[in-house]
Order: sequence, then structure tokens, then C-alpha cells
Amino acid sequence: MTLFFYVSLAIFFLSYGLIMTERLPRTCIALGGGLAMIAAGIITQEEAVAIYIDFNTLGLLLGMMTIVAIMRRTGIFEALAVWAARVSGGKPPRLMVLLALFTAGASSLFDSVTAVLLLVPVLFSLGRTLDIEPYPFLIMTIIMSNIGGTALMIGNPPNVMIGSATHLSFNDFFVHLLPIVVLNMAVVIPVLLVVYRRMLFGLTVQPERLRQLDYRREIKDVPLLRRCLIVLAITIIGFVFHQALHLESATIAMAGAAVLLLLSRIEPAEIFAELEWDTIFFFLGLFVLVGGLEGSGVITALARYAMDVTGGDTQFASFFILWMAALASAFVDNIPFTATMIPLIQEMQGLLPLPETALWWALAMGACFGGNGTLVGASPNLIVAGIAAKEGCPISFRGYLKIGFPIMVLTLILSQAYLYLRYFW
Repeated sequence: MTLFFYVSLAIFFLSYGLIMTERLPRTCIALGGGLAMIAAGIITQEEAVAIYIDFNTLGLLLGMMTIVAIMRRTGIFEALAVWAARVSGGKPPRLMVLLALFTAGASSLFDSVTAVLLLVPVLFSLGRTLDIEPYPFLIMTIIMSNIGGTALMIGNPPNVMIGSATHLSFNDFFVHLLPIVVLNMAVVIPVLLVVYRRMLFGLTVQPERLRQLDYRREIKDVPLLRRCLIVLAITIIGFVFHQALHLESATIAMAGAAVLLLLSRIEPAEIFAELEWDTIFFFLGLFVLVGGLEGSGVITALARYAMDVTGGDTQFASFFILWMAALASAFVDNIPFTATMIPLIQEMQGLLPLPETALWWALAMGACFGGNGTLVGASPNLIVAGIAAKEGCPISFRGYLKIGFPIMVLTLILSQAYLYLRYFW
């Protein structure tokens, strides 16, 4: 073990610890940790830019953020929520099911962070209009955003990072992860209805309140909405066929964003001001921080240790990664953990007799479903909690833990069964 080995570990764990405390902005910590790796001589700036910073991930996020920022101006998301309220007849259980399906779908097609940023204000608006308690819907939004975002490559940051670091395509994520996402949704939604039955069942919204809701009034710009839907559809088709087109997913997302900016005739500076630059720079620092671990040999050492623990058994290794990723992601944001695990699994694949994509699906399921374990497990959790606190409906760490952690365990049991039946039986 060299001195760089121990210095990189110290920088990494110090950065991780500071991120967990949430006393300092996590973006500043990630950037500081990455700069410390370069300043200590563990990696060079040239290596950081050329090898470790994943511009495909950053480009994909920026492209989709731009598309969603333009779509937000049409009012489509508010209109869909109001439509759900009308279709449900104002009955909270039906409304929860519809919003759960919508949350999962929006989280998979866009990304879970963007989905909750758009949906949570709408939930509070509906709560005031229909005079229903928003708390169960907030918990549902957190859980379903993490579950639904697992279905596609662009839904959750861990999937974006895995897809960018491997040969796996948009179609691969759809084919391999959608079945377990649908299964988990089919089990979790009824569980939430049972848990919150006293707050949901027996409540009836007054008919006059329902009549006040008209989703058509929420649409602010119909021509722009048409352009957005056309560009979004073409972009998603591009993701499906990106390998046949010999284009990276970031290229397709950025092309869709550029076309929509031209068609919308909105000043780019206005849209760029609405993007989540904090998330982009967090990723930037994180890639360099984890790159320091890879450059110093820590990742290789961990891969060999994991191989010793699993005995080179791919099935056991998949289950091990699933549960380790979930438990770690429950207490630490799943983004930095996934960034750490990607080079680790790449090393493990090199040591196994044959590469097994089951390892990647285990990581994706563990990191995404594990984010439901605690209130700090994933970015959507923290966003919902922050907005809820401002609206006077705080979500406590313990209160969420009682619901989120058992649901996480339930989804992991189903995921392990799915891994076994699909890849090893």
C-alpha cells in the first residue's frame, strides 16, 4: 500500500462524512474533495478531465433538465395533477393510486429529482383545494419517485451513471428493470393504502370543489406544449435506438434540448437560469473524488476483497451488491455511493470468469430502491422534505424511517427473488 492509497482514503471518508452531516453544501464538499485529490498529487488535472469526469452523464442531465425547464412553462404538470383529481372523483385512495402511477412514470421518463420538484407544489395546491391531508401523498411521492426512476436509464442518477460507464443501452434498462419496477409498484401501492387508511378512506371531497378544477385552465401555452411533446417523443425514440445510430445518450439529449430551445423562442439564458447547476457541479466534483480512489489503487483492492468474500460466485456477488448498495444508499445519498461502486464492479467483472450484467442490475436496484430507506437516502427525499417543511408539513427522520425502511426491505426481497429467477435459476 502506497502513501497515496491512505491519503485518498482519508480525503474520501472526510468528504463523505461532511456530506452526511449536511452542515455544508454537498456540492462544495464534492468539489473540495476532488480538488484535494489533485492537490495531493493522487491524480493530475489532465487525468481528471480526460479519464474520470464523465461528460456523457453531465450532458444527459443538462439536456433533460433543459427540456423539462421548457415544458414547465406550458403548465402540463399541473394540468395532469388536476386531471387526476377529477378522474379520481375526489376520493383520496383513488387519487393516491393515480398520482403514484404518474409520479413513477414522470420519474422514469425525466428524472426523479425533476419530477418531485414539479409535483410536490402541485400536491399542496390540491391539498388546499380539496381539503385533504398532504402527508401521505408526500411519502408516496418520495417512495414512488425512487421506484419509478429505476425503470429507465435516465430516471435516477445512479442509472445515468451506470449506463454511461458501461455498454448497457436505454433498451437494456427498460427490458431488465421495468419488470421488477412494475412488481414493486404493484406491491408497494397497496401497502401505502393500508398504512394510511385512516387518513385516506372515508373522506369525501365536496362536489363543488371538484367542479372548480379544470385541467384545461392549467395549460398556459398550447403551441409550445405541442412542440415540447414532439421533441420529447423524438428524444425518447433516439434513446431507444442510440446504439444503432452510433450516438451517445448525451448527444441525443443535448440535441433535443437545442432543437426545443430554437422552437420555443425563449431566451436560452432564461432557461439556463432554471437548471439545477448545483447537481451538475456536485457530479463534477464527485467524479474527480472517486477518480482519486481509482487512481490510488483503492478500487482494485476493494474489488479483490469482494471477490474473496463472494468466492468468485457471480450469484452471491449479485446478492451481496444488491443488499450492500441498498443499505449504504439508505444512509448516504446514493449518488456518491454509485460513483464508488462503478469502478469496483468493473474490477470485479475483470476477475470473474465471464462478465455478468446481473451485477449492474443488482447495483441499480440496490442504489435506487435503497434510497427509500431513510430521509437522506436519495436526492428526491431531501427535496420533498425541504418543500414540506416550508409548507408547514414537516417530515421527521424517524417518522419516515418507520415507513420507508420496511418498504425498502420489502422491495429488496422481491428484487433478490427477481435476480435469482431471471439470471441464475
